[in-house]
Order: sequence, then structure tokens, then C-alpha cells
Amino acid sequence: MKRIITIIIVVVVALGAIAYVLSNNKKKNEEKTAFIAKGGGAVAVRVATVEKKVVDLDFVANGNFIPKQELNFLSENAGRVKAIYVDEGSRVSKGQILARVDAEIINTDRETAEATYQNALKDQARYQSSFETGGVTQQQLDQAKLSTQNAKLRLQASQRRVSDANIKSPINGIVNKRYIEVGAFVTAQGTQLFELVDVSKLKLKVNVNESQVASLKIGDNIDIKSSVFPNEKFSGKITFIAAKADATLNFPIEIEVSNNTKNSLKAGMYGTAIFNFPKQAPSILIPRTSFVGSVSSNQVFMLDKSNNTSKIRNVVTGRILGDNVEILDGLKEGETVITSGQINLANGTAVSVVK
Repeated sequence: MKRIITIIIVVVVALGAIAYVLSNNKKKNEEKTAFIAKGGGAVAVRVATVEKKVVDLDFVANGNFIPKQELNFLSENAGRVKAIYVDEGSRVSKGQILARVDAEIINTDRETAEATYQNALKDQARYQSSFETGGVTQQQLDQAKLSTQNAKLRLQASQRRVSDANIKSPINGIVNKRYIEVGAFVTAQGTQLFELVDVSKLKLKVNVNESQVASLKIGDNIDIKSSVFPNEKFSGKITFIAAKADATLNFPIEIEVSNNTKNSLKAGMYGTAIFNFPKQAPSILIPRTSFVGSVSSNQVFMLDKSNNTSKIRNVVTGRILGDNVEILDGLKEGETVITSGQINLANGTAVSVVK
């Protein structure tokens, strides 16, 4: 019984939805009929006067600051941390020692490699002397030289490991995080030691639309503002413009920003990029809806006021500026372009302007 009641309810709801859709479509058709009726038998259209306007290209975009350099510093040698010389928040310079790993085992390996290399040098000298008197062959001498070279390479590698026992900063920056403590054991597979960031320069990442990105190029100087420091002035330079739009049809832009002497700006803060452009000469602009089909058609219908008919016109388009399109050729100031109703028009169709 419950199943039958459920089915009846579903059917009633479905019929109600169908009735609503049909009623809505009827209302839309009546509106269209009334709109056309206003033209007294002619096709009802809306129009706009062709005029020159000053194009304002200036705009702003908001984004987040990120460090220009950010490094998760990993260990290269295995050993126990013997000393740490910096803490979180410490400023460090390139080459500065941050920590030290116990190098006892590493030193032993280096001493062994040193002894092996010295022994190989002596063997090579003996083989060289014997070769000159005919005691050994050229092949035996070459083998001795190869052994010496291999021993030298092993010694250099062990010396590098001894040097790496002093963990040095590869960049200038700030210790943002410290992951180790004295006594901790680190592995040669890459234990995370420090997170280093350089905020002397940052990058502001913003998104711009297609009409805005067309006016930008790499190297452009951009004014930057921060809501946290409203009285501070910062400047930046565009270093990256995406060649492809993202999922929202916007183009990611990166602006390199120089921090002030106090490094007031922090990574993660919000920033505003102010894009200022030279004053533009007035251009002929018409609504984007004026075009037959789409802007790429390069065709519009004009209103012939002498007999109230439509006339097709070919034009040359320029920039798309929001809801307007720049016209480079084909239109003059004072002419009237049709902005709606083109689907019902042909060349010479009688029209009636609806305000």
C-alpha cells in the first residue's frame, strides 16, 4: 500500500513540474510576441549610437605573496647531530654553518681513503720504475695508474663527506622551521633538517582575464600595495605570464617584489597589484552584442534611418574590452548599430526601434 501511495505522489509531482515548465514557456513566448508586436509588423530591434570613448585599461588584482626562494634542507650524511647553531627565526647567510653531525665515522673513512691513496701512489711509482727496466708490462703499469686514480676519487668523496658534516646554508634567508634536535640521528637518505626561506624578494601571484593579459608583457613595472602596510610603497616586475588559462579562464601572473629593508612583507600575506597604463586615445566602441553571431564574424547590422531598414556592414575589430569591442575600421561616429534582434534580420529588412 505504501508503495502505491509513493508512486502516486511521484506521478503527481512530475505532472506538476511539467505543467510549470509549459506555463513558463508559454509566458516567454507571449513576451517575445509582445516585443515583436511593438514594431508594428517590422522586426523590433534595439540600437546604439556609434561613438568614440576613452579606453581605461587600468585595473587591480589581488593575490598572495610567496617566497622567491624556499628550500627544505635535507641531510646528505648519516650521523648523530652534535651541535645546532641556529634556531627558528634566525637570519642566515649562504655558507653559514647551521649544525654539525658527529664526524667520527666519517673521519675514519677519510683516513682509510687517505692511506689507500698513498699506498696506491707508492705502488704506481714502483711499477713505473720496473717498467723502465723491463720488469713489468705496459698493461700492469696502466692498471697501477687506474688503481691510483680510483683511490684518489674515493679520497675526494670522503673529504666531501667530512666537509658535509658541517651543515651549511645554501641560500641567504631565514630559518622558518627546525626539524632536528641535538642527539637526533639523521640518515644519508635525506632527513629533513631545516626549512629556509628568502623574503628579501617575494613573488605576488595574481590572476587576470583575457582582456587584461593582452596588455601585459614580461618586464612591466607594477605598483604593489599591502593592506597590512598601507603607508608603505612597494614595486614589482612581471616575471611570468601563463601561456594557458586555468580552469576559470583566467591567466596566472607572477610579479617579483622587492621587500623593504626591514623585510616587512611576509610570505602568505595578501597583496594588491596596481596595473597602470598610459592614457589611451579615444576609440570607437560598440556593444559586444552588436555582432552577427559572434565577434569573429566581423559583421554588424546598421540602422538605415531614411527608411528604417537594416543594412549589413563588414567591420575590422580590435580589442575586446569587457562588454564592448573596439572597431578599427568600418564605422563612423554618429551612425547607429543594431544591438539585438539580428537573428530575424537580413539585408534590407524593415525594423522598428524599441527603446
